[in-house]
Amino acid sequence: MLIVRILCAVALTGCSAAPGAPDQHQGAGSTASAAAPQITISVPDGATAVPLDTALRVTATKGTLLSVHVAPSGAADGRSRVAVSGTLNAARQTWTAGRTFSPTTLYTVQVTAASPAGQRTTTHTRFTTLTPSRANRALLGPLDGQVVGVGMPVTLRFDHPVTDRVAVEKRLTVTTTPNVEGSWGWIRDPHTGQERIDWRPATYWPTGTKVTVTAALSGVDTGGERYLPRDISTTFTIGTARITRVDLSMHQLTLTENGRILRTIPVSGGGPNTPTHNGTMVAMDKAADIRMNSETVGLGDAYDMNVKWAVHLTTSGTYLHAAPWNASRIGKTNASHGCIGLTTDDARWLYDRTQPGDIFITTGSTGPAVDIGNGLGDWNLPYPKWKQRSAMPAS
Repeated sequence: MLIVRILCAVALTGCSAAPGAPDQHQGAGSTASAAAPQITISVPDGATAVPLDTALRVTATKGTLLSVHVAPSGAADGRSRVAVSGTLNAARQTWTAGRTFSPTTLYTVQVTAASPAGQRTTTHTRFTTLTPSRANRALLGPLDGQVVGVGMPVTLRFDHPVTDRVAVEKRLTVTTTPNVEGSWGWIRDPHTGQERIDWRPATYWPTGTKVTVTAALSGVDTGGERYLPRDISTTFTIGTARITRVDLSMHQLTLTENGRILRTIPVSGGGPNTPTHNGTMVAMDKAADIRMNSETVGLGDAYDMNVKWAVHLTTSGTYLHAAPWNASRIGKTNASHGCIGLTTDDARWLYDRTQPGDIFITTGSTGPAVDIGNGLGDWNLPYPKWKQRSAMPAS
C-alpha cells in the first residue's frame, strides 16, 4: 500500500490546481459541484472527547486522494504532540489512520482530492480528543546520548501494571547499527513490584553499536482505559566490552576489557546467613558516596553507614563497594551482609572503570541465583527462553 507522509504543518504543499481547472473548496458543511470529487472524514467537524483509539478514515468519491494531513494544533496540558500517520488503499480513495491519538489535543484534518479531469476539492475539519480519567506513565532507558556497557538492555518501566501488553509492544521499535538480533521480554521486579518490558540482544552488544528506540505510545490504552500520554524515544551507544567475574569461593574478582585481563582483586562476599546472589548482574548506576541502611533491605538495625565507591547491581540492595571495616577478611572469607566488599583503593580503581551496563558475573556463593527482574538480570535466561517473554513471540 502507498504510505502517505503526514506533516505537522497545516499548509498543503504540491496541491495547486492543474492549468484551467480551478480548485473546489469543500469546507465543513458545504457541498462542491457535481463534477468535483467528494471528501468524507469519519470524525465530524467540531467533535469533542473523541476516543483515542478512534479509527479515523478519509474517503474520496468521484476522484482520488492527493494529500491527507492530520496534525495536532494544540494541547491543553502544554505537552508536545505528534502528527498521525496513515495509509492509502491501492485505489487512492481511502486513507486510514495508523496510530492512536494523543489525549487532550486539538487535531486539524486537511484533505485534497482530484477528479479524473483534474478538478480538485480541499476540505478540513477540527476535533478534540478526550481527557482520560486514568493514566499510566512510562520511563525509557538508557538516557538519550548515553554510552553504556555491553550488557545494558533497553528498559521501559511503567507506573502501573500493563494488562494489554500487545497494544504496548506493537508500538515499540528498536533500530541498531550494525544490525543486532534481539527481543522484547516482560518482567516484574520482585522487590519493587514495578513492571517493565526490556529489549536485549541474543548475546552481549558489540562495542560501538548505535541503538535507537522509538516508543509511539501516546494514546495507547495499557488496559482498563489507563492511557499513556506521550511518545518517547532514545538513542544510545555501546562502549567498552567490560566484564567482571567474581569467584566467591576463591574470594577474588577479575576484570577484563575487550577480552584482556586488567587486574585480579581480592574481595569478600556475603556471609552464610546473607549470601551474595549467584548469576549475571548488570551495573545499574554508581555513587562515590552513599548511605546504606539495613532497614531498607529487611535486615533490621544491622548497619547504617556511608559507603564509598559503590556500584549498584540489584534493586534488592546488592552493591560492590569499599569495605575498610572488613579489611582482615577481604580475600580470605565471605562475611558481608550480601554486598561484595573491596579495599578502598581497589574499590576506587574499579569504580573509575565501571559504566552502567557493565557485566558482573558472580559464582561460588552459597546464595540463590539472582531473579531476572531483580535489577537488570535479563542475562540469566537463555535467549530462546527470553524470547518467550515477549507478548508477540516470533512464529
